[in-house]
Amino acid sequence: MGKALTSTHANPATMRTADARWSGRATRTSHALDLREGVFTLDDPAAIARSLLQSAKRSRRRKSDPYRSAMSMLTFYINRAGSALGRRRRSILEHAKDELRALKPASNGRRADAAKRDRRRSKR
Repeated sequence: MGKALTSTHANPATMRTADARWSGRATRTSHALDLREGVFTLDDPAAIARSLLQSAKRSRRRKSDPYRSAMSMLTFYINRAGSALGRRRRSILEHAKDELRALKPASNGRRADAAKRDRRRSKR
């Protein structure tokens, strides 16, 4: 027979608690990126995006390209905060995602927003 389910797998409410503990530990102990202190409390979405990308570029421990690492860290922070994140702060952080997307280089080395604008023009 297969493995017996532990109590954390048998009860969905307990499973959520276990997941919350895992993400809390990851938030406290992860050294994937050395982030600027207070980066998520900045009021300028562009500054948040630039700081995250700069941290990702400097990191020697990241597992993927800098853009993807920066976006993952921002998304993880937003998801981890959940409903405790105020409407204004969530809006700033969501705008930071847009700013980060604009900083992503296109495959030919140009910025993504310039490449997107060119594609729109060519469809006309």
